Amino acid sequence: MSTASITPSDVHSLPLLYRGKVRDLYTIDEHHMLMVASDRLSAFDVILPTAIPGKGAVLTAVSRFWFERTRAIIPNHLDLAGKTLEQALPDPLERARVADRAVVARRLRGLPVEAIVRGYLIGSGWKDYQSSGAVCGIALPAGLRLAERLPEPIFTPSTKAALGSHDENVSFAQIAAHIGPQRAEQVREVSLRLYREAAEYALERGIIIADTKFEFGLDEQDRLVLMDEVLTPDSSRFWPVDEYQPGVNPPSFDKQFVRDYLETLDWNKQAPGPELPAEIVARTVAKYREALQRLTGSA
Repeated sequence: MSTASITPSDVHSLPLLYRGKVRDLYTIDEHHMLMVASDRLSAFDVILPTAIPGKGAVLTAVSRFWFERTRAIIPNHLDLAGKTLEQALPDPLERARVADRAVVARRLRGLPVEAIVRGYLIGSGWKDYQSSGAVCGIALPAGLRLAERLPEPIFTPSTKAALGSHDENVSFAQIAAHIGPQRAEQVREVSLRLYREAAEYALERGIIIADTKFEFGLDEQDRLVLMDEVLTPDSSRFWPVDEYQPGVNPPSFDKQFVRDYLETLDWNKQAPGPELPAEIVARTVAKYREALQRLTGSA
């Protein structure tokens, strides 16, 4: 797996469709696109100026693993593609530059929802609970501690903000009003099922999935399809089981490590973001690779 930094990607044979916080999307044809996971890192919805070498390859490998494992629950945009990377990028030199971080995906109509599932009380959920006794309007038992496991996983959606803007936590009723009650219920049910099955698998491998985010789209038949990335260190909080203790902020295998570092700085969480020291970059690389190894068995 390459350790060279790619940010941005340099695919010249296909037109650039969109450059997101992490992924660059290229048009293949009206039904397919090339997704390239760069080594960019975003925190607090700001793209940081320092790349994390090899991060995009880790995200791609982890997502591939989970897409394969969860295909019985819901179809995903890779399974529906029906086109290979060799077909999308016939030039072997161009393909080699992005081979470990690029996938051919089906083009979908993305739902404007961040489908967040929380199994533990941490982050903005903890702050919400401290002030209201609830998370995104969902009442929780009194007396829960920081990082405590919730009685049941909860679905706490947010809006999908434009690049450079902040996502906003919303109620299930707001999502239902936006995308329709039946579709909202389907998104909630599938998200909770994905989380429960993944959390059980990860726990056997020494990782607690504290929370995660899913994204969905609709195909030509209006079927719900899992897309973007899934259960990666960018979209989830991963904690080591052997160091977990309710009441304290656990160490992580994900970009929460970078967020915690940024919280120590005098930074207003607006662009431009600060450069990351070499030590923080190196430790972040190690954490991402350990998550990959524990979950998939590959280095």
